[in-house]
Amino acid sequence: MATVTIYSTPTCHFCHKAKELFKENNISFSDHNVFEDVAKRQEMVERSGQMGVPVIFIDDEMIIGFDEGRIRSLLNI
Repeated sequence: MATVTIYSTPTCHFCHKAKELFKENNISFSDHNVFEDVAKRQEMVERSGQMGVPVIFIDDEMIIGFDEGRIRSLLNI
């Protein structure tokens, strides 16, 4: 099973869409709220070079934004 990590904020519509997709397909994921967690925000920026969310890692593959097709392809769903 893939390791899935999402960096998100509570008000991000596309973050919610990504997490719904994971839940609907029984995909376990780690969710880091970068609005509240400064250390995770810095980690996200260092890993991705991005300030916007969502930033999603599926194993070593990075997805910026909600690219449903790529997410489904990487997770085989």
